[in-house]
Amino acid sequence: MKVWVKLLIGSILGMTIGFLLPAESQAIQSAFEWLKELALGIGRYAVVPVLVFSLTIAVYELRMDEQFWPFVLKHFILITAASFFVIFSGILVTMMFTPDRIPIIPNETSEVFNINPAANILEIFPSNMLSILGGSGIYLFPVCMFAFFLGMGLNYDRNYSKPVISFIDSLSRIFYHVASFFSEILGFILIVLSAYWAIRFGIALQAKVFTSLIILLGVFSIVLCFGILPLFLYLLKPKVNPWRILYGYLGPAIASLFSGDINFSIPVLQRHSKENFGIRRRSSTLSIALFSTFCRGGSAMVAAISFIVLIKSYSHIQISFIELFAIGFHSLLISFLLARHPGQGAFIALTALCFTYGGGEYKTWYLNLMPLSFYLIAIGTFIDVMLNAFGSYVLARTNGFIDEKNLVHYI
Repeated sequence: MKVWVKLLIGSILGMTIGFLLPAESQAIQSAFEWLKELALGIGRYAVVPVLVFSLTIAVYELRMDEQFWPFVLKHFILITAASFFVIFSGILVTMMFTPDRIPIIPNETSEVFNINPAANILEIFPSNMLSILGGSGIYLFPVCMFAFFLGMGLNYDRNYSKPVISFIDSLSRIFYHVASFFSEILGFILIVLSAYWAIRFGIALQAKVFTSLIILLGVFSIVLCFGILPLFLYLLKPKVNPWRILYGYLGPAIASLFSGDINFSIPVLQRHSKENFGIRRRSSTLSIALFSTFCRGGSAMVAAISFIVLIKSYSHIQISFIELFAIGFHSLLISFLLARHPGQGAFIALTALCFTYGGGEYKTWYLNLMPLSFYLIAIGTFIDVMLNAFGSYVLARTNGFIDEKNLVHYI
């Protein structure tokens, strides 16, 4: 059975269970919160080793061919352009189809989510670089930097590094197969994640104040990821069937929506890139690492839409074009700083917008969307992963790092 079918069946089964369970039960919610953490841990279990060794070899091979820095530059150009397009498209749609006002909802929590870029930078360079490998595996950018320096070091003197290269290459392939095993059982894991997702979704629908925002984000994300982004593939030469590419990435799309976690989706995305499209390791690993770290335009777009809805809900002042551009620009900057938060991207971005935009005038408004935070995170992560998927394919194809495979061999 194909991987995406397993994920789809697991998601449908889980949602059915979730909608049938009594959502008001605190015991059930506590149990599913624990099960969710266990499920996410299983899904992320092999991410760090496969990323470290695969990215090390990718950096080494690209440096060998003198393609590393031009390839990285192309990534950042595409990441910036894609994030800009997605964020401002979302803002435009919100102004055209403004959701209903959201009333002020009493909320006892005052938890503050902080991006804290200064502390995040310090984590990249600890006193002992090997300590990075013993971390929690949540913040992957320090892991990527470790792999980058290790890959650079392998190019120093190949007479001495040849045994190490063979060893790291073997570990990369071994851990790829370990991660592939976990991607095979994700269908069972998604039963838990989608059930908890359905429980929270039912509670959000019962509130009846988020319905129009839920519809706007849901419809726009489907149109964007299943319509607009595939159409951009028509610009590639030679021509490619965009629906075949979309079909090949259904697995990561399902995993990202119900997990709401970038790191959880990485093994699924890496396997689909290799086995469905034949994207070479040197390309797919570098693309997935850079897009997962810096291309969070989907989460930033969800934050921008939510922030505009909050402003329109609590203020009668008309939002000017300049203010819309400022919100979009703030969101774009925040999208580059979300690497520390693979599982809460959209809500962290919304919190940052509320705290930074307008001198902190709106710093508590994000609390009114706390009951919908799981949905905002899910939609943002879904778009982020689809941007990662399409971006990885485009860069691999345009740079000759792809060996096309027949549709019947898709996993």
